[in-house]
Amino acid sequence: MNPLSTKPLSTAAMTEATRLTREGRLAEATALIQRALQVTPAPPPPEAMPAAGPARRVVDIDPVTGAPVAPRAVPEEAGGTARAEDSVKERLRGLLGRLGEKIVRPAPGGRSRRAPRRAPEPLPEGARFEPEAYANEAGSRSYKLYIPASLTAGATPPLVVMLHGCTQSPDDFAAGTRMNALAEEHGLLVAYPAQSQSANAQRCWNWFNPADQQRDAGEPSLIAGITQQVIRAHRADPRRVYVAGLSAGGAKAAIMGMAYPEIYAAVGVHSGLACGAARDMPSAFAAMRQGGPFPGSRGGRVVPTIVFHADHDTTVHPVNGDHVIAQSGARSLKTEVQRGQQPGGHAWSRTLHTDGEGRVLLEQWLVHGGGHAWSGGSASGSYTDPRGPDASRAMLRFFLEHQRA
Repeated sequence: MNPLSTKPLSTAAMTEATRLTREGRLAEATALIQRALQVTPAPPPPEAMPAAGPARRVVDIDPVTGAPVAPRAVPEEAGGTARAEDSVKERLRGLLGRLGEKIVRPAPGGRSRRAPRRAPEPLPEGARFEPEAYANEAGSRSYKLYIPASLTAGATPPLVVMLHGCTQSPDDFAAGTRMNALAEEHGLLVAYPAQSQSANAQRCWNWFNPADQQRDAGEPSLIAGITQQVIRAHRADPRRVYVAGLSAGGAKAAIMGMAYPEIYAAVGVHSGLACGAARDMPSAFAAMRQGGPFPGSRGGRVVPTIVFHADHDTTVHPVNGDHVIAQSGARSLKTEVQRGQQPGGHAWSRTLHTDGEGRVLLEQWLVHGGGHAWSGGSASGSYTDPRGPDASRAMLRFFLEHQRA
């Protein structure tokens, strides 16, 4: 007998689920859809921990609405119950995905944060934006590498690794952050790893999976491998290598800084979460809504980190920015708070954490009135807020102040 059953979702249920999702009441929306579909899971096993060889769950999260897309399972041993459960969850995942596509919130200033469909901007003469790929035991990922025209022969340039958010691509993220233009100004390389749709249907980095939070395993090993490949192939300066990301990419950047401190001299986390903030799908949604427990700083070492978050972010709660700073080692540092106003845009608070010699090791920006979007980004890309302070320029300035010994 099939342990799961479904029925078509009514128009009333669809309307109510949409309303709850718009209000950020994600758990209620998910529960409503599950009730409407009459999803009845098989009884759980008596033991609290799952049996050996469980299916790997992939959480999909819309980076604007925060709408959860139900997990799809990739069972290692596909029994009848697992296949039936996957069938229902695939339908639920598709339904929630369609809900997310229908809900488009305006960005500050009335602009949609959906990516406009435009032709890529022309490159400066002599510049290159090239597709590359990397593979290891954990799999493979493609990436794009920006090589500026301003790069001089024989130079050993800095390298910035940029991790996009859900539904984004390297081209989209490059357009929205304008990091390539800054690369021309400063003569540095920028690598944009691309999450594959086979790894996550919404192209989110799987920051909540324990297997993807560890050194030399899963996604961290792939991103670190891409970084090392660029260093070797293009003579990047290994002392000046940095990683930054947005949303799921920001959470992954925090993981990379913790897992590979010998590679990355500094980290940028925009609208993201601390390493270890979640260990599975339920804790991921909880952390996004209200923050969550996370491991403390590892080994007492301060990981130079710059954080951007907006106080009206309804997708990833701004307390997560505080957690990133705390995990990076802020406890032993002195703090100074500065305040300002972006001309024609948002006000902001900037907290500097300095050591005994006056060096800024941690920097935290809180954008007042902003949402879940790259601060100061270009409308040419998705999920950007042009009215905020320029996160790209601030991050690059912070990065270049730090290098590994």
